[in-house]
Amino acid sequence: MNICLFEEREIIDALPLPANDERALHIKKILKKKVGENFAAGIIDGKAGLATITKIGEEGKPDEGAIYFSFEERSDGKKLFPLEMIIGFPRPIQLKRLLRDMAALGVRSVHLAGTELGEKSYLESSLAQESQVRKMLYEGTVQAGGTHIPKNFIYPSLCECLENFSRTQNKGQIKIALDNVNPKSALTNFLNENPVEGKSVVAAIGSERGWTNDERELLESRGFARLGMGERIMRTETAATVAASIILAQMKCLE
Repeated sequence: MNICLFEEREIIDALPLPANDERALHIKKILKKKVGENFAAGIIDGKAGLATITKIGEEGKPDEGAIYFSFEERSDGKKLFPLEMIIGFPRPIQLKRLLRDMAALGVRSVHLAGTELGEKSYLESSLAQESQVRKMLYEGTVQAGGTHIPKNFIYPSLCECLENFSRTQNKGQIKIALDNVNPKSALTNFLNENPVEGKSVVAAIGSERGWTNDERELLESRGFARLGMGERIMRTETAATVAASIILAQMKCLE
């Protein structure tokens, strides 16, 4: 936990952290902070700064172990980058790592979609619930020391996902679909020929068995360039992390 995040009302109302709160336990047991010391803190989707411990509830009192603190704003927090990821729904065990990595990298949104070759039961997993997806994105944001959490969306199919993009599409947005079976070009070549610095990008990654021909045609009909990252077959979360890193580097977001 590289930053402690708070809801805005916790800061405005100066609410103390209960002794059994995960953040309080981290501050006392891991950071070993005492009264008068500070720690990195921020408001979810808002400002970042420093929190200073003003009091710790005394033993035997109703607020025993509770942490009272003040908060000082220092910055607007680490802004998210204009990269949106469409990802074919992966195995639940992969989903945790994938979402944490996407949030840590600072992508703007993650759109999870059922695909024709993807296992349908994955969408019924307890981890596929919006609250669980949000939790994993939160954990990745905290790992990165950020305050802004990527938006998340879940769709039963790629078609429905792309329909959403057609309604909210940004003019001039660059669309990329990763395809290791029949790409038209290499991702790196495409990015060299089509500079993405200062632009909005959406990148689509298939589920573990990739895209069907129908999905490839659908992506192309929506303006996606089908690109590859070499002959090696990667896991969905690996391909997503590698692709996002390459694109963000070309966007000059990782400098």
